[in-house]
Amino acid sequence: MIDWATAYECCTLCPRQCRARRSEGQRGVCGETAQLMVARSALHFWEEPPISGERGSGAIFFSACALRCVFCQNHEISQEGFGLEVTAARLANMMLELQNQGALNINLVTPLHFAPHVVEAVGLARSHGLGLPIVCNTSGYETVEMVRALRDVVDVWLTDFKYADPRLAGSLSGARDYPAVARAALEEMVGELRNRGGRQADPDGDDGMPGALKRGIVVRHLVLPGHADDSCAVLDTVWDACGNDCDLSVMNQYTPNDRMRAQGGSLARGVTEEEYELVLDHADDLGFERLWWQQGGTVSESFVPAFDATGVAGSEL
Repeated sequence: MIDWATAYECCTLCPRQCRARRSEGQRGVCGETAQLMVARSALHFWEEPPISGERGSGAIFFSACALRCVFCQNHEISQEGFGLEVTAARLANMMLELQNQGALNINLVTPLHFAPHVVEAVGLARSHGLGLPIVCNTSGYETVEMVRALRDVVDVWLTDFKYADPRLAGSLSGARDYPAVARAALEEMVGELRNRGGRQADPDGDDGMPGALKRGIVVRHLVLPGHADDSCAVLDTVWDACGNDCDLSVMNQYTPNDRMRAQGGSLARGVTEEEYELVLDHADDLGFERLWWQQGGTVSESFVPAFDATGVAGSEL
């Protein structure tokens, strides 16, 4: 089990196992010390329908990330350090503020390099009346120990599965072990979900909108231009690990950042309709029953919110 009280002293919270002395001010591979940093807290309407619904998901974006994806659209916070210093008590109050705004859930975006703060804040918020499901929005690059340690904290895993090929994972995210690590973490998520009684959601609405997810797993995969073959291999892995215990979200919102445009090659363009349809067809062939996809024309930065510290500053509990 993870000892939250000492976790920052020699950090092994993520698969990088960098052992940084974050409590002494040393920065880990993620780029952070033991000071909690948050970039935005607001209603978010661009997640999958059972996550955002019509009311919006209460998204809290944390600064930094243990991966270093060269194509990252959130690079201002994931790699460039944007965010404000906050306490666990302030984080807990953000959750309550989002609940008061009508959020369907509390959506913690890339939070687990700050897991000790997250566990403290969720417990504090729940003791002050938080009744919403906790969504952990993760890159998928998590240890089995971390997933297991959060069994009583996280209700919904909104997890990426980025790559099947270790070489591609190494070249684009500096993590050749990503496929193996992500699969092990996903299998642990599935096991925990089954132990808790499986997927739980509100009934579908009269307007055809799916019911809000209370407990479950949504596996996301971003199709990369020029790599539809790897996308299909990812879906094979997810199907083998989960079957229909998970919802599957196949995304075509890849937008080349300045670095990718300058570098050229396939990642300097968007995903073609043919590439995206090939991956969707493969998902259908595998048998995924809850499959989310995006309509054409989504290659846009509109899916990336303004990282301007909205909702971060304020009172503590």
